[in-house]
Amino acid sequence: MIYVLTVHWRSSEWIEPQLDYLRRHIASPYQVFAVLNDIDDRDLWKRFDHAEDRAGPHGKKLNFLAELVSDGAEPDDVIVFLDSDAFPIRPLDAWLERTLASHQLVAVQRKENLGDLRPHPSFCATTVETWNRIGGDWSRAAWTTPGGDLFEDAGALVLEALETAGVPWYPLTRSNTHDLHPLWFGVYGGIVYHHGAGFRWAVGRVDLVNPPRLTTRARHVPGLGRLLRRRNRARAQRFHARTAAVAQRLSDEVYGRIERDPEFYRELI
Repeated sequence: MIYVLTVHWRSSEWIEPQLDYLRRHIASPYQVFAVLNDIDDRDLWKRFDHAEDRAGPHGKKLNFLAELVSDGAEPDDVIVFLDSDAFPIRPLDAWLERTLASHQLVAVQRKENLGDLRPHPSFCATTVETWNRIGGDWSRAAWTTPGGDLFEDAGALVLEALETAGVPWYPLTRSNTHDLHPLWFGVYGGIVYHHGAGFRWAVGRVDLVNPPRLTTRARHVPGLGRLLRRRNRARAQRFHARTAAVAQRLSDEVYGRIERDPEFYRELI
C-alpha cells in the first residue's frame, strides 16, 4: 500500500489537480491522508481517505499523519510526503519500487535554493519501517547553507537522522532545462512536479540574493541614519512586493496550463 500524506492550507485550489495527477500516475492501491486547514467544504473532505483540520506548523502536521498511518500500516508499506502543490507527472508506483529497492529514502533536494542539500517535504518517499527506525521528523530546525547563511526550516532533522543512522538516500534534483523561475515551477528527477509557493507569499531565498542595497553612510549625523534605515526598509518592502506580484502572475498562468494540459511539464524539461 502507498500512503500519500499532504497538507492543504486555507485554500482548496490544489486539491483537484493533485488528486487528478495521483489517479493518473499510481496504479497500485493507495490512500491519501490530508490535513485540511480552514477548508469548510465537506464534500472536498470526502475526496480523501482521511482528512481533518489540525493546528500547528506544517512539519508537525506531516509528523502527525505519519504517526497515524504507522499505527495501521505494514512495515514495508510506502509513505509519500507530498506538498499540496506537488504531484507525480509520470507513473510513480513502479518507479518507487525500483528506487526504494536500492535506497531507503528518496526526496527532492533543492540545490538551486542557495545550495540546499536537505531532503525537502515537497516530495519524500520511504517505507513505514525506515521512517520510524530513523525517527523521521519534519519539524523546523536550523541549518547552514554552503555559503554560510543560517536558516530554519523543515528537512534539517530528516537529514541529520539519515546521516546518524547511516541510511543512504536518493536526492531528486531539478530536471528543468527551461526555468520560468530559478526555484518555483520545478520538475524533480523527471518524475515529480512542485509548483512552489502555492500557499505562501511567492518570494523565495533565491529572490533575496540581490536585495536593494542598504545605505550605511551618515552614521554620525543625528537622526539621519534612522531615517535612511526606514527608507531602506521601504525599498526592501517594495522590492518584495514587486517580486511577489510577478511570481503570482506567472503562477496563475502555469496553473491554467496544468488544468488544460496533462503534459504541461514538457515545456520545462
